[in-house]
Formats: sequence, C-alpha cells, structure tokens
Amino acid sequence: MVKKEMIAMLLAGGQGSRLGVLTTKVAKPAVSFGGKYRIIDFPLSNCINSGIDTVGVLTQYQPLRLNSHIGIGIPWDLDRNIGGVSVLPPYEKSANTEWYTGTANAIFQNIDYIDSFNPDYVLILSGDHIYKMDYEVMLDFHKENNAAATIAVMPVPWEEASRFGIMITDENRQIVDFEEKPKNPRSNLASMGIYIFNWSVLKAALLANKSQPNLDFGMHVIPYVHENKEPLFAYEFRGYWKDVGTLSSYWEANMELIDLVPEFNLYEEYWKVYTDSKILAPQYVGEKGVAEKSIVGEGSSIYGEIYNSVIGCNVTIEEGAVVRDSIIMNNSTIGADTRINKSVIAEDVVIGSNVVIGVGEEVPNETHPHIYNQGLVCVGEKSVIPNGVTIGKNSVISGITTLEDYPDNTMASGKSLIKVGE
Repeated sequence: MVKKEMIAMLLAGGQGSRLGVLTTKVAKPAVSFGGKYRIIDFPLSNCINSGIDTVGVLTQYQPLRLNSHIGIGIPWDLDRNIGGVSVLPPYEKSANTEWYTGTANAIFQNIDYIDSFNPDYVLILSGDHIYKMDYEVMLDFHKENNAAATIAVMPVPWEEASRFGIMITDENRQIVDFEEKPKNPRSNLASMGIYIFNWSVLKAALLANKSQPNLDFGMHVIPYVHENKEPLFAYEFRGYWKDVGTLSSYWEANMELIDLVPEFNLYEEYWKVYTDSKILAPQYVGEKGVAEKSIVGEGSSIYGEIYNSVIGCNVTIEEGAVVRDSIIMNNSTIGADTRINKSVIAEDVVIGSNVVIGVGEEVPNETHPHIYNQGLVCVGEKSVIPNGVTIGKNSVISGITTLEDYPDNTMASGKSLIKVGE
C-alpha cells in the first residue's frame, strides 16, 4: 500500500454567491485574480511549496473551468504517478447518491480516496482564500503538541470577531472552547478554515456523524472531537490572509497587489505562485498608451491609459480609453474614448466606445445591495455594452445588452441589468 505522511483535501466546490455575476458561470476558486492567476492557485502553490505532493480537489458547482485549469497538475508539479492532484467531483454510487451537502460531507464521501494513501495526517483547505502559508510548519506544531486536530487561527480586530468562528485557548494554545459567530466574543482568534487532523481521529468523527444533514467541520466534526476529549490546538498565523468572498474584498485584495510595497508580494523567489499559463505574446503599450501603478497580464495591448488597475491577459484597451481603480479580466476589450472607474469587468467582455462607467451618486443597488456596494460596478463575463452609454455606481450588468436596454443612453446608479439566459 502507498504510504503518505500527510495529504491535502482542497474544498473547491463553493458557488461564491456573494461575488454576484462573477460566479454565475464559474466556481469561486476559478475566478481570475491578480492579472494572471486564479484564486485556487494560491492554496495549490502553498501545497507544493510546503512539500505536499498529494492533493484531492473537491469540486461541485460549475466545475468546467476549474477542471480544465487544474488539468493533471503540471504547473504545480503535481503530475505524479503516485499521489499528485486528483479532481474529486460527487459521483454516482450504488446507493445513497448525493451531492456534497457540507464541507465535512465532501470529505466523508471520499474516505476511500484518503485511505488509499494511508496517511497519518489530513490537511483540510479551502479553495477561496489568498495567502501564503507553510503547512509543514503547522504540521510540526501539530506533532509537537501531540494534537488530534490543529486549527489555523488568525487574530482579528475585536470589533470584527463576531463574524467568525472563534477559538478560546489556554496559555499553551490548547483549545478549551469555541464559539461560532459569538455576539460577545471571549477571544479574537478566528478560525481560518485550515485544519490538520490525525486521519484516525477525523475518520472516526466522520463515520460517527455521517447521518448529520449538511455535515460541517465547524458545526459537527470539531465539536465531536472536542467532546471526546481529544487534544485540539490553535496554530496562530500572522501572515497575509484574505477571504475574497465578497465583491468589495475581492476588489480590495486585487488593489493591494499594486501598492508600492505590497503587503502580499507576488514576486518572491522563495515562495512562488504557480498557475496554468497560456503561451501568449508579451504585453504591448502603444505610443499614446499609459500604464501607471498597474499590473498588466501577458498578451494585453494598451493603447489608452490605465491607472491603479489590474489588467488580465489578452485584454485590449483602445486609444483614448481611461481605466482607473479597476479590474479587467482576461480576453476583454475596452473601446476607444471609454472611461471606466472603480469597476470589476469579468472575462470575455466587450465594452463599446464612448462609454462612461462608475459615475454619479452612490445609491444602494435595487436587487442585491449586500453584493453590489462600495461604489463598485460589476460586469459579468461574456457581456456586451453598446457604444455611448453612461452607467452609474453600485450597478451590475450581465448579458448581451443593446441601446434599447438603456433609456436615454443611461443606466442610473444602483440599477441591475441581467439579461436572462445569456
């Protein structure tokens, strides 16, 4: 039997509904980030940089782009004969076939996969966070404390602690209690959703709780391990970590990459971030082109001006266009003399000429104010915006739109224009 000390299980099946139209056709871990990457590149790169060569990626929602991006794992050196990367969607069984109904249920349905490597330890990861972390250091901490389970935690501002699962620890960092989104938190150590379990302990907990609806780590598995008096420890992480679960946090994390001294550095030699790079020509800046404090992906042509923006691969910014404080994802085209302010433009979008996006008063979005806010404009993938229209803040557009969709060539702030079936 193959024997691996530790394997990773990467939960990448989430819809990411708080990212709005960015995840209508693609799973959140496959959303573009930082010009050339996808969100899942970060935990995958962490694995290979930490010496973990066996990763199961659990997919479910809209997995097509994620599956083709991961392929057989070549960019991350995970194309191994033994181990490597395996994409693990839900599959039909002879009885009780079901979708993954919770984070721990997804692991439960893949017990046979884990058993095939006979690991001592299993690392549980989420596919939708931006960070660099050496999981080997966390494993050393786990072993030193003879822990049954170790939960990575991060100190958060006390006023934000009620948004998280909070761990209460003693002076040795052993977890004595935990609270899910407490009104009056007793600690500010927030769970990062990164766990190391002794496989024997995790397997027993999964089997004991298998009939729980929506079997979840925070709700079921960790309380079960705690109730059985197994030692639980909190591993404190003090590096950069960002949950890009909302449109505004996703935008902020991209903008932080272009700071003069970025808190999260994509250019470090000793901890590289790997991705599936297409063979593209170099980027090109035309005679009148300006690119200031921006990231520009390969194959992009800048004939207009970009300021403080993250531009993906194969993007065209035509002459006279000005893009500020925005994210333009792969294969999109911005027409001549168009002005774009504080916007997130998804992949394969065509925006006409003489368009103005992101102006006017800030008005709450009419359909999803909890998603489209902070003055951002969001345009879903494969959308088309015609020439000569003006679009206000906190608005969202998805689909192939025409001039008839814009009364007086205008879309007011806070409006939603979603063309069904496109």
